[in-house]
Amino acid sequence: MNKLTLISRRRALGTLAALPAIGAIPSGAFAQPYPNKMLKLTVPFPAGGGGDVMARLVTAKMAETLGQQFIIDNRAGAGGNIGSTAAAKSDPDGYNLLYGTNGTLAINHALYKSAGFDPFRDFEPVSRLTEIALVVVVNPSVPVNSLKELIAYARANPGKLNAATAGSGTTSHLAAELFKQQFGVDWLIVHYRGGAQAMTDMISGLAHVMIEVMPNAMQHVRANTLKGLAVTSPTRWQDPEIPTMAEAGVDGFSLTAWDALLMPKGSPAAAIARVNEAATSALSDSQLQKALLERGAKAVPGSPDDLRTFMESEYKRWGDIVRAAGAKVD
Repeated sequence: MNKLTLISRRRALGTLAALPAIGAIPSGAFAQPYPNKMLKLTVPFPAGGGGDVMARLVTAKMAETLGQQFIIDNRAGAGGNIGSTAAAKSDPDGYNLLYGTNGTLAINHALYKSAGFDPFRDFEPVSRLTEIALVVVVNPSVPVNSLKELIAYARANPGKLNAATAGSGTTSHLAAELFKQQFGVDWLIVHYRGGAQAMTDMISGLAHVMIEVMPNAMQHVRANTLKGLAVTSPTRWQDPEIPTMAEAGVDGFSLTAWDALLMPKGSPAAAIARVNEAATSALSDSQLQKALLERGAKAVPGSPDDLRTFMESEYKRWGDIVRAAGAKVD
């Protein structure tokens, strides 16, 4: 080996030694600026439904901050379990997200024998999106004009009222069960295959009362085809003529739905932080806030840690309600 070759080898070895080991590269780091391609959001509900519309509204605004669009992948079935399970198994590369709700991330895990995924073991929290109020609505044929009158009428006429739900284990079902237990009313709970079918019978008068999420109910209240008696949130929503439960003279009943963004477990911390930043920016936009409020949703951004803590408390809360109601889906 000549002297020149020996010097060249020594220089090459010195250069390699100066490079960081593969394991020393910070987890969550990207070779190129993130994001550099479109992101995929799994929405575990049908296209055009309330959840799908909410997801599209928020992510469209987030795309302006991220500089990349979202592809919406609607995978409906089993109350949102099918799409959520698929999202849990997707590549944790920072480009796959799940749109989750109190139904998929809390209710279903007490309702189903196996939801197919675990919201804590299989996902990283990214950002909470909105709080969604419910509204107590009645068909105009029901001779009541206030919440206290509804309770009094239901107690005086046991079994006469039908309470519609969007299906067993849905938010509207659990709200009706909780209301029934808390206020001692005797009404027949009738399950439908979705909120749209329930609303059809509510408007026709075949069903009499429903405690439904505002995005599905308020258009009918505004059209005067249903009477809105009270909202279940602690404060009034965008319709000041509808009082809160407390303002209607009924204390101790507060119930809201919610939604959030998550990524598969193991997704890069840098991606989570960037998407959270985009969600916070989007939810601070006054035009988006107005659009959400028109659909009965209030923007409530927060950190990933905030979402994790919130999910833990809601997991227990909704689980307790499901077990108290005795609701089960095999």
